[in-house]
Amino acid sequence: MKCFFTGLTDPGLVRAVNQDAYYIDPEGRFFIVADGMGGHAGGQEASRIATEAIQTYLEEHWDSTEPSKDMLETALLKANQAILHDQNSHPERSDMGTTAVVVIFRDSQPWHAHIGDSRLYRLRGSKLEQITEDHTWVARAMKMGDLTADQARNHPWRHILSKCLGREDLRQVDASSFEVQPNDRLLLCSDGLTEELSDHLIASQLKSIRACDKAALALVNAAKDKGGRDNITVVIVAIDGGQTE
Repeated sequence: MKCFFTGLTDPGLVRAVNQDAYYIDPEGRFFIVADGMGGHAGGQEASRIATEAIQTYLEEHWDSTEPSKDMLETALLKANQAILHDQNSHPERSDMGTTAVVVIFRDSQPWHAHIGDSRLYRLRGSKLEQITEDHTWVARAMKMGDLTADQARNHPWRHILSKCLGREDLRQVDASSFEVQPNDRLLLCSDGLTEELSDHLIASQLKSIRACDKAALALVNAAKDKGGRDNITVVIVAIDGGQTE
């Protein structure tokens, strides 16, 4: 499955340090976005450690007989263990953690897994669909019918995560397969993008700008124009539709 891809990260306009991280496999096999937390040094380290641990595990097991679902789930659990090990070695970073969203293309089948509120979207035609479900207090409240989408968007507890990497009680990660078609676009992003831009604005940028690198820059700049209160990271994957990117 041929695709075009790019990634971009920006500290935004308020934060002095960029605690986001991303990785794009040069062959387009897998894509990672992580958003760290826990102080300047802690957040940076957590997202870096997670990204590197996931990358290493996927690379080492890519050609194995391990099922894709198991491989992806184990990669995130290995990242969790790597962060816990660093916490034990550096008590000053004991409260660090990170979100993560990962997409892999293996045996022509895409899979995704995530922890926290970094998201995966799929744009098909004019429809933007959020594939992941945020692991946050407000997402759960919305699912229970206790909050509307408008209430959740500005709720003071919207940043409280129910899951993240870097926690002793993380025992399970769920990976799922999903479908893509020619001309689909995938967007992996940290909440620095979604905090500033509505799904409608994100879809508008992805639809109107075909080149992945230009679309990524436009999304980051749009989030900064809206305030840029957090670090902003985007990875765009365009599924080949037979036209030149």
